[in-house]
Amino acid sequence: MGLRDDIQADLAEAFDDDLADAVSEFTGTYMGPGVWDPVSETTTAQPVTYTGRGVLSRYEDSRIDNVNILVGDLRLTALANEVTDTPDVGHKITAPDLMDRSKQVAYLVKSVRSDPASATYRLQLRK
Repeated sequence: MGLRDDIQADLAEAFDDDLADAVSEFTGTYMGPGVWDPVSETTTAQPVTYTGRGVLSRYEDSRIDNVNILVGDLRLTALANEVTDTPDVGHKITAPDLMDRSKQVAYLVKSVRSDPASATYRLQLRK
């Protein structure tokens, strides 16, 4: 087992046990490939949907600069091996609201980063 496998196995276990109350399932969507018709202003692209699970959290106040990170932005840390497609900037993520988990909220992905072992994704989300 490599480092990535070890990290993913440990985090999956933590997601199932210790962090179970903080873990949320999410759905991501983006428009797939298609052809744009400029006359009718329509496209043949179809939405692509993927799923995963991760931990939503707010940014620390000291990180909010109101340029790159705004008040209200969230961070989603997700296990890379549990996300069924690769998240990217511009995708829409639907996840539970942090205040009222019974509500689903749509967020726009502003940035995506991976850890050095490519075991997790860290997404910056904005309403």
